Amino acid sequence: METQELHRGRLIDHVQLVVRDLAASRRFYEAIFKALDVPIGGTSETYFWYDELFISSAASEAALGQLTGRHHLAFQARDRKMVEAFHVAGLAHGGSDNGGPGERSYHPGYYAAFLIDPDGNNIEAVFHGEARRSAPSVKIEF
Repeated sequence: METQELHRGRLIDHVQLVVRDLAASRRFYEAIFKALDVPIGGTSETYFWYDELFISSAASEAALGQLTGRHHLAFQARDRKMVEAFHVAGLAHGGSDNGGPGERSYHPGYYAAFLIDPDGNNIEAVFHGEARRSAPSVKIEF
């Protein structure tokens, strides 16, 4: 089966990662999200967030003192250059290589890079190839 179209904004509302060292995670995620052009949503003493990804310490009220396990999260990139910038930024800010930028066999045009964050999560940036979007993002206003 070849993927012909992708939809966003339908499945996951938000994700929370509970980490050992909030400062180390903040340095890593600030760097990769700057490379991916995603602004920080907010911060406090026990957590910070970008869009729908919340990262907290075990001391945060929502974490109940428990760390999360290993996860694989993939973030969209606008182009190959952005995937490459993500990889460089992550390596320079506490991440380790888990697969440098390059084409993958998942589908034609799948260009990705993988990093291990400070807590062992597999973090990916992916560009799916040239395509036309109906909108740059889904905007929800309250």
